[in-house]
Amino acid sequence: MDNGISPAKKAKVTNGSNPGASEKKTGYLKTQTDPENSVSLLFALPEKVGALAEVLKIFESHQVNLHHIESRPSKQSSSDFEFFVSCDNKTGGLKESLEAVKGIAKNFRLMSRQTGEYPSDDTEKTNTVPWFPKKINELDRFANQILSYGSELDSDHPGFTDPVYRARRKELADIAFFYKHGQEIPRVKYTEEEIGTWRTIFNELTKLYKTHACTQFNHVFPLLQDNCGYNADNIPQLEDVSRFLQDCTGFRLRPVAGLLSSRDFLSGLAFRVFHSTQYIRHSSKPMYTPEPDVCHELLGHVPLFADPAFAQFSQEIGLASLGAPDEYIKKLATCYWFTVEFGLCKQGKDLKAYGAGLLSSFGELQYCLTDAAEKKTFDPAVTCDQEYPITSYQPLYFVADSFETAKEKMREYAKTIPRPFSVRYNPYTQSVEVIENKNQIINLTHAIKGDLTLLEDALSKIGGI
Repeated sequence: MDNGISPAKKAKVTNGSNPGASEKKTGYLKTQTDPENSVSLLFALPEKVGALAEVLKIFESHQVNLHHIESRPSKQSSSDFEFFVSCDNKTGGLKESLEAVKGIAKNFRLMSRQTGEYPSDDTEKTNTVPWFPKKINELDRFANQILSYGSELDSDHPGFTDPVYRARRKELADIAFFYKHGQEIPRVKYTEEEIGTWRTIFNELTKLYKTHACTQFNHVFPLLQDNCGYNADNIPQLEDVSRFLQDCTGFRLRPVAGLLSSRDFLSGLAFRVFHSTQYIRHSSKPMYTPEPDVCHELLGHVPLFADPAFAQFSQEIGLASLGAPDEYIKKLATCYWFTVEFGLCKQGKDLKAYGAGLLSSFGELQYCLTDAAEKKTFDPAVTCDQEYPITSYQPLYFVADSFETAKEKMREYAKTIPRPFSVRYNPYTQSVEVIENKNQIINLTHAIKGDLTLLEDALSKIGGI
C-alpha cells in the first residue's frame, strides 16, 4: 500500500565523513566538508622566465603539497599569465605560503571549497571563493565524491537483507562511478522483477497526471512515450532520455552512483546537467523508496526538463550556487526542495503539481492539492529559510505564479548572494563565464548587441516595427 511519502523525502539523518556531525539528506542534496582537503588559488604573474619557479619555491620551502597546476594567458593583461593552483590545506605552512605568494602575484584570489576555513581573519574570509566548475567536463572532478554509494543501505532499507538486490545496486552504481562526460550512458538490461516494480508505479501515477500535474508536464509526457519508450512494460534508458532532453532544452542526464553534496549537485544544474540514478527501489515495497531511484528521476524530474521555462528556472538555481558561500548553498538547496522537488503552480483558477517529489509519489500527489496543507506564494528570500520535514507529507507548499515569474524571482535573489563577480552560461562552449572586469563587461555588451540586432531584424520582417 502506498504510504504516500515521496522518494525524495525518504531520507535519514546520518553521520557523514565528519565524525560526530549529523547531516540531512534531501534527495541528492547533502552538506559535507570537502573530502579533498584542498585549497585552490588563482593569481597572475608577469610573463618572464622563472616567474612560476619562484612561486613553486615558496610552496616547497613551506612543505606544502600541490595537487594541480594550470596556466593560461591573462584576459586582463597581455603581458601576464594566470595560474590556477590546488594545494593541500593540511600539510606544511599553508598560511605563510599564501602570504608570500600574495606579495609577488597580481589579482590573488583564494578559492577554497570550504568557504572561510582559511584564512582566519574576517577581511580575507569575505574574499574566499569556493571552487566551482567552469567547463562542463569539470563535473567529472566531483562526480565520484559520493556521500552515500548506491549499494550502501541503511538497516531499515527494504533491500538491506537482500544480497541479490545489494549486488545489483552496486552493479548499477559502478556504471555511474566510471562514467565520464562525453561518453554514451551505458544501457541497463532490467530484470523482469525490476520492470514489474516500474509497472506498478507507472500504472498508479499515470492515473493521476491528467488531473493533478501541470499542463507543461502533461504536454511532454506523451512525447516521452513516443520517443523514449515510456510505457508500463519498459524502463527507459538514460541515454535515450538524455538525447531527447538535449534536443528540447539542452538539458542532459548524467548517471550518478549515490548522493552528492548540495554544492556539487547544484553545480550540475548550472550546466543543464541533471545527475540521475539508474537503480530501482526494492520490489517488496514498490510504492516506497528511502532515496531517489530511476522511477523518481524518469517520472518525476525528466518531463519538465523538456520545458524551456522550467529548464531555465532550474539552471538559475544552479548558476546562483557557483562560488556562493556555504550558508547560501543551504538556502538555495531549500529553494530547490520547495520548487523542483515539491513545487505547486497556478494554472487558471487551479493549483497543479510540478515538483518531482510529488509527481513520483502516488499518495502525496493527491494530498498536496487538498486543503489539508498550507500554501504560500513562492518567494526565494522567504522560502530559503523555511524548515521542512523529510519523513512525512509537507505541511506547507510554495506556489509559483508561473515558471517565468519564478525564474525572475530567482535571478533577483541571486543578486543578494555575496560574490565578487557575476556568472553567465555560454551554451556554445558549454562553459560558465565569470564576469569580473571591464573588458568582460564590454565583450558581454557586444554579445547582447548582436542578439538585439537579430531581434530587431526579426520584428521588422514580421511587421512588428
